[in-house]
Amino acid sequence: MDIKADSSLRGEMRLSFDIDRATWDAELRRHPAALQQDWNYGEALVELGADVRRVSIEDDQGRLALAQITVRKFAGLLTLAVCTRGPVWLRELDAGQKGQVIRLIKRSLGLSWPRVTLMTPDDVVPPAGLSRVMTGYSTVLLDLNQDLTTLRAGFDGKWRNRLNAAEKSGLKSAQNSVKLAQYRWLLQTEEGQREERGYKATPAALVPAFQTATGDRDSLLILRADQGREKIAAMMFLIHGCSATYHIGWNSETGRKLGAHNLLLWQALDELKNRGVVQFDLGGVNTTQGAGLARFKIGTGGEVVTYCGTYF
Repeated sequence: MDIKADSSLRGEMRLSFDIDRATWDAELRRHPAALQQDWNYGEALVELGADVRRVSIEDDQGRLALAQITVRKFAGLLTLAVCTRGPVWLRELDAGQKGQVIRLIKRSLGLSWPRVTLMTPDDVVPPAGLSRVMTGYSTVLLDLNQDLTTLRAGFDGKWRNRLNAAEKSGLKSAQNSVKLAQYRWLLQTEEGQREERGYKATPAALVPAFQTATGDRDSLLILRADQGREKIAAMMFLIHGCSATYHIGWNSETGRKLGAHNLLLWQALDELKNRGVVQFDLGGVNTTQGAGLARFKIGTGGEVVTYCGTYF
């Protein structure tokens, strides 16, 4: 289905709900994007019971943007549609043009009233003509187009010192199997951490659903540090298109003392580069409630980005 609208972009703008997976995946192999806009992430949400819509926006010069949107009903009445960290922009557009695209998406979803449609674009400059309802999300992005020598030189001095110490500590590190039976322990540990510390995150069941949707074991990277026969730290990364996202981290007291996460993250950068990743998203930073984790992420030398917010 195509929906047309007048536009100051290059000719008439068209929105289609009929984009296929191969086209979507090909675009995200060329354009770094957030995990939440990955086709397989959407399929994982469907597996967990969500209603996911995907749209492609084009003009006379080709495709402008992609948007993956999750739709939920509340109390059987209110329809809430959320495009998290999207649309994915495939061409350079200004704030006014981005606002046009977002408004076209919102009015073309065909949702019944009462409805609310929220967009949280990965933009620093706000799209024009929309109302902000929530402040922006902050994350750390690391450019993996750099070689390893340059990446290591970009680490904060204290971060690099902890890495040096971890490399000399005798820690053993290795890739954990990505068979569910072999990494279920990490998912269970993560759920225990959430309950103990009182924070919320995506359900642990999303990881095997995401892996099943990709049909590719290379979409998941798990690194583990051991001292003797004892696991002392682990990190999990999800790979999507030409991007990767830090998803889960666990550290024992011994692991923290020895700098295990510094070692595992450093080794992950090498492996992610080998798998063709060009943008690494270390995840949200909160210097108030998670100052230690924020310092760890910022210490990698990545770019701290605060996006413009959530728009109605």
